[in-house]
Amino acid sequence: SGPVQAAFQGAREIGFTVLSMSLSLVAVFIPILLMGGIVGRLFREFAVVLSIAITVSLLISLIVTPTMCAKLLRPIDDKRHNRFYRASEWLFNVLHKGYEHSLRWVLRHQFATLVVTIATACLSVYLYIIVPKGFFPQQDTGRVVGSVQAAQDISFDAMRGKMKQFVDLVLKDPAVNTVVAFAGGNTTYNTGRMFITLKPLEQRKVSADQVIARLRSHLAVVPGATLYMQSAQDLTIGGRQSQAQYQYTLQGEDLQELNAWAPRLLQKLRSMPQLKDVNTDQQTKGLRADVVIDRDTASRLGVATADIDNALYDAFGQRQVSIMYRQLNQYHVVMEVAPEFSQSVEALQSTYVRSSNGTAVPLASLAHFAPSNSSLAVNHQSQYPAVTISFNLTPGVSLGDATRLIEDAERAMGFPATIHASFQGTAAAFQESLSSEPMLILAALVTVYIVLGMLYESYIHPITILSTLPAAGVGALLALLLSHNELNVIGLIGIILLIGLVKKNAIMMIDFALETERRNHKSPADSIYEASLLRFRPIMMTTMAALLGGLPLALGTGTGSELRRPLGITIVGGLIVSQALTLFTTPVVYIYMDRLRLWLQKLKPRFGTAPAHSVER
Repeated sequence: SGPVQAAFQGAREIGFTVLSMSLSLVAVFIPILLMGGIVGRLFREFAVVLSIAITVSLLISLIVTPTMCAKLLRPIDDKRHNRFYRASEWLFNVLHKGYEHSLRWVLRHQFATLVVTIATACLSVYLYIIVPKGFFPQQDTGRVVGSVQAAQDISFDAMRGKMKQFVDLVLKDPAVNTVVAFAGGNTTYNTGRMFITLKPLEQRKVSADQVIARLRSHLAVVPGATLYMQSAQDLTIGGRQSQAQYQYTLQGEDLQELNAWAPRLLQKLRSMPQLKDVNTDQQTKGLRADVVIDRDTASRLGVATADIDNALYDAFGQRQVSIMYRQLNQYHVVMEVAPEFSQSVEALQSTYVRSSNGTAVPLASLAHFAPSNSSLAVNHQSQYPAVTISFNLTPGVSLGDATRLIEDAERAMGFPATIHASFQGTAAAFQESLSSEPMLILAALVTVYIVLGMLYESYIHPITILSTLPAAGVGALLALLLSHNELNVIGLIGIILLIGLVKKNAIMMIDFALETERRNHKSPADSIYEASLLRFRPIMMTTMAALLGGLPLALGTGTGSELRRPLGITIVGGLIVSQALTLFTTPVVYIYMDRLRLWLQKLKPRFGTAPAHSVER
């Protein structure tokens, strides 16, 4: 009956602690469940799975674990331990003794420790402001997507030659395995697409971005065309196809005004060293041949304008003249001049028009041809003409810095009010997530505060528990800065996870301290001191378990590991710093919060308010 009684007593003493930690951890994910936009849709399943797993773990901890302890545990004196156990226990006793002496010194210097706590909170805000911000980490998937943009007056045959030159140059790079390319697009001949597969990372030894940077210099020798490359990503936001990863769109009612201002912004952005591969979908330099009809001559020769239109459409418009039916398929017959006669304006000189009397009249005898420029395509967005400028980032430049530079450049140029500028695709989703990040973190903190306030029936001590979070934020942001990573969506999820992980230290301390105050009528200082020493072992165990669980994410390598790495870095860095600080700052904050509670009780008769109070369980 000894193990049974011990298991029952242990479950009864820590049951409320387990309940507090689990419910507050589930509360952290409530803001993620309610998050809107593409980020919310991406991580909703993540929040649901973790919430269900924590709930199941809570039930197992409260029901199955005490039963297993009663069945399997034996008194410590009845066990024979090996050398590893004795060595690890000796090391823990040394740590525990050192913590005991350090905690006594901290409690003798409470005000200085409180100043450190406040300074840590201020430092976390400062680090959040200065840390580079991005959307999703740039991955090395071993695949590169390329877009070719040539001169707007190029022919299809010449474009095929350019594509062959690019393919040959790319295949010469030792890191490239295969290349697939094709020329032409839906509306224009001066574009092309290329898909590059790189060799495995252990063979090429350099990242995909380094391969792209190396290829840029080799591909610059091809005149009249440019190959823009970007590393293919597992997660892409926005369906707009462009020559680079990020897009900035100018939209206006007046097409001429839009065509005048867009090239100015393009030149401005190309002069910024923070941006690479800056290009535009503006196609206004295409060649056009205007057929100017001499109507008097045409009338004298008996040629109508409709006859001229039909002759030109027959020769160059791909007129469908018949359909051939077979047993399995049908074939559309298209009439046009031979390809060798449609490569230049001179083809119009040999075009003939049938007159009203049935004779063939040379088109050149009744018209002349005026070359000019025309738009190959006019893009629209929300029914208005639009010009999209695409860009990639220089290595080491964050998306947050790039968007700020582009917006500053657009404002400095004094764009007219009739032209509206906005980011699209990934950059637009980044701006949306950036604006919601502070509100998301604040919502998580408020939700945890409400849940803890209901559990402890106190307005004060949930603040004590939440005081552990700034140290975790400092550790997470410092880890990102030291590892040269950005604060992106993945890192933000790691910080939200930290909110649930690091507060367990304070919950284990405060729960025991409140129980000691109620049962043994000890002072807050003595109660929190005893609680800190008694809960030192489970605090260290849970922290090390979470930290070691995050290490594979932080140190992992392989294809696409960049997407998971910020999550592990924030968890590991946050746990290390918070563990080092909160073991000492939480007892001091607990004491000061209890003094605040007593001060509020003294004000109760004066203002008639219900003060915060410690829980009575």
